[in-house]
Amino acid sequence: MSPVPTSLITGFLGTGKTTSIRSLLQHRPAHERWAVFINEYGMVSLDEALLDQPEGDSVQVQELAGGCFCCETADLFKPMLVQFMRRARPHRLLIEPSGAGHPAAVLDMLREGPFFRQHLDLRAVICIADPQDFDNPRTRANPVFHDQLEMADVVVINHVDHRDSDSTARFRQHLEQLDPPKLLIAQTTFGNLNPEWLDLQTTLMRQPEYPEAHSGLLSERAAAPAASPLAILSGSSPPQPVPAVPTPGQPVQLLNSGQGWWACGWLFSPHDWFPRHELLDLLEGVSGVQRLKGVFHCEDDWWSINRVGREATFRRSAWRRDSRLEIICDKPQDWGALHQQLLALGRG
Repeated sequence: MSPVPTSLITGFLGTGKTTSIRSLLQHRPAHERWAVFINEYGMVSLDEALLDQPEGDSVQVQELAGGCFCCETADLFKPMLVQFMRRARPHRLLIEPSGAGHPAAVLDMLREGPFFRQHLDLRAVICIADPQDFDNPRTRANPVFHDQLEMADVVVINHVDHRDSDSTARFRQHLEQLDPPKLLIAQTTFGNLNPEWLDLQTTLMRQPEYPEAHSGLLSERAAAPAASPLAILSGSSPPQPVPAVPTPGQPVQLLNSGQGWWACGWLFSPHDWFPRHELLDLLEGVSGVQRLKGVFHCEDDWWSINRVGREATFRRSAWRRDSRLEIICDKPQDWGALHQQLLALGRG
């Protein structure tokens, strides 16, 4: 294998990284195979479903769920990526860390070891950012958010059509004052990226201000309510879910918490279906949501839901494998009550 052009696409929870990757895949040359390696903080993988890629070898997707590359799943990151590269043999690789993840440890892993040094051509780090996060004091004080911006070579300010122009200007001014300066600061809507940005090169080794932000952290796995079927979590390091298959009317529920976040995911049988409008009303009403992603078999078609804070979008999906949902919140939730509400909505 020749060295594969590789781009790390970072950004805080809900900034639109997966949407941006989907926009890049639309520009993939017809003769090239691309690979996408995705990290999910929650236990249920959703990004492959949200990418809506057609069957075939042109785009290969691999997900690693259950914690961040930089800490909880660090032991799995390198062997899984090596196996994925050997299987996919891509012409280009896109890596999307979790929005809660610190980029420093991921970059260190990509720059060390004979396999990665020989087979990866690491290009400029691209960070997708939302001015709304900069205006939020809690997010702005988050070391991970700070270092995602600090270590990016390219920062793309997303959602500018839905954000106050003064807010966007303040955020851009902050980015322009960072040292060393960025290769590029751009603004976009709907996560649209210029594919030429993938080939920008840098020789700078940008240093994090908070390199220990995730060092040594392990997720706290909560026990599920007795009434909900839950895949048993092993005591290995890092913990991994025992494979479980949902049956009609009996979803699998998986919980994960740590680093100030609480997450819960569900896997439903493909034979279960949901009334779309009632489902959307339920999921829009969940409080404290930082990130909510799902794909559901509804009465008229399969639909995906993508929610950041209070903003939600709903669209048809090509996914058919199963219905699934992942919610990440900034405060503890009564997951048992939500579980019962989902069960009440489901139809077999």
